[in-house]
Amino acid sequence: MEQKQATSLTDILNQHEAEILSDWMALQRTAATRRADLISDTDLHRQCKDFLSSFRQGVASGKLDDIMAPAWEPAREIVADLSRSRARMGFTPTETATFVFSLKQPLFRALNTDGLAEGDLWIISTLLDKLGLFTGEMYQKGREEVIRQQQQELLELSTPVVKLWDGILALPLIGTLDSERTQVVMENLLQSIVGTGAAIAIIDITGVPTVDTLVAQHLLKTVAAARLMGAECIISGIRPQIAATIVHLGVELNTVATKATLADAFALALKRTGQTIQRVRPSSV
Repeated sequence: MEQKQATSLTDILNQHEAEILSDWMALQRTAATRRADLISDTDLHRQCKDFLSSFRQGVASGKLDDIMAPAWEPAREIVADLSRSRARMGFTPTETATFVFSLKQPLFRALNTDGLAEGDLWIISTLLDKLGLFTGEMYQKGREEVIRQQQQELLELSTPVVKLWDGILALPLIGTLDSERTQVVMENLLQSIVGTGAAIAIIDITGVPTVDTLVAQHLLKTVAAARLMGAECIISGIRPQIAATIVHLGVELNTVATKATLADAFALALKRTGQTIQRVRPSSV
């Protein structure tokens, strides 16, 4: 019986596809959720046409109660791609889901002209509901991807490696140092060491609000990684309260040079690399 229903529905969809597509486009152009600033009519028409075609293929398969069946994969892929792209473009969840739900009216209008039974209309409505909910799931995943990307970009921006002098790099840290950020710090520092051939890297923690055992361990891991690349590290920004905390925690930093200020660390770095800065008296004009 289900396959017979599918065949009947498919025949009607084939017969009225152009009409449904035109009606659907007209409805979306005038909808309150239309975002002409984010998507053109040409792109919208292509998305509508592709989805309607994949929807018809799904119905033709006879799998009218399970949109996760293999036959519905083309429709799911279109919905997933559309939802993720709209999440990145700035559409709201409602604006995104409306794309699927707005197909109901044009479909029912076309199907009613052929005197379709109420049960068949209910099947179509249920299918669109399931695909609309699937749109919401894919939109959420798209937003999570955007957030992760933005977080990664912020991490990279918050860990700049600065070349202070020939053979001397500085890595000023601001904010909390967790495991994820430590990985970014380490990668940026090691890449800069390789790129510049630096012998000294100054890690300045003046902007790190607190130093606990975990933060200290992250710093030591970064220092160890830099040593494997042939560079020694100096940790600067050791404030009195941080020094007291490190001693209280029993963290051993004996193998790492530490300084109170970045200026002191820079002076030590110059000394270790055999370089000096000489003050020159300005010449009189």
